[in-house]
Amino acid sequence: MSERKDLELIAQLVPQGSRVLDLGCGNGALLALLRDTRGCTGYGVELDDAKVHDCVQRGVNVIQRNLDEGLAIFADQAFDVVLQLDTLQNLRNTEAMLIETVRVGRLGIVSFPNFAHWPNRVSVLRGRMPVTKVLPYQWYDTPNIRVGTFADFEVLARKNGLRVLDSFGLQNGHAVRRWPNLMAGTALFKFERA
Repeated sequence: MSERKDLELIAQLVPQGSRVLDLGCGNGALLALLRDTRGCTGYGVELDDAKVHDCVQRGVNVIQRNLDEGLAIFADQAFDVVLQLDTLQNLRNTEAMLIETVRVGRLGIVSFPNFAHWPNRVSVLRGRMPVTKVLPYQWYDTPNIRVGTFADFEVLARKNGLRVLDSFGLQNGHAVRRWPNLMAGTALFKFERA
């Protein structure tokens, strides 16, 4: 997530004054936006040295940690909102991380590249793996361990006792609510424990 409009749309999902944990926070831009516009506090978790440095430069609290190690360092319900934006597809144990998300936070917000977006479908029909703005890597050098769709996440959420409160797509800085599985490059879900 790096586009300002996408960040602003996501920020609107976070209640004013929330305590936030941003998993895979990147350069800390969203946490800084939440701090400056919504009065939120919290932490980012990031592995990349350069991105951790960027967070520090922005004045964002950051913990350098590999998310595949889990969230055991955080107490139950320590946060109001846990964010996982463009992170889930890079984790080895997605299901465990979703369960941990609702353990350490009341609300979870996740986004991931939507593999069912129509340009991706066309690429696959042509016999090629898609390379798009949201999926910018060739199949042989991608950091993505898996790909998913809106329908895939909804099934995973139900299976793990999660209630989806809101879902929509993001495309070119706009929320896509009509046919998001087909029309949006990024899937976004807000959820809680059922």
